[in-house]
Amino acid sequence: MDITAIKEPINASKADLAGSSFECLSLRTTTFHDIAMQDTRFEDINLSGGTFANINMARVRFSDGMLPGAAFANINLAGASFDDVNLACAAISNANLSGLTISGCNLANMRIDGVLVTDLFAAYRKNV
Repeated sequence: MDITAIKEPINASKADLAGSSFECLSLRTTTFHDIAMQDTRFEDINLSGGTFANINMARVRFSDGMLPGAAFANINLAGASFDDVNLACAAISNANLSGLTISGCNLANMRIDGVLVTDLFAAYRKNV
């Protein structure tokens, strides 16, 4: 199904949108509930104020987007990848970070349990 140039709210529930493509559009304040969306692509999308609840988004790709102030709760991101992402001032708590790899990142003022990561590296290098 192709939807082009509409200007009315979309409320999707109990639907299978797997493999869909959303490009160059505003989905502001849109609600997605009980939706299968695996292998879906979001590119140049405004999702501000949107709600996603009970969604299967396995292998979904987001590119060229903004999610400032987004909140993720009870979300499984196992195997997710983040490239060229701005996580400045983000907060992570009660998360499973086992096996997490961080490379090529600006760690200025990043803290783990209140300790500056740069200080942790300095202490590590001193003892190696």
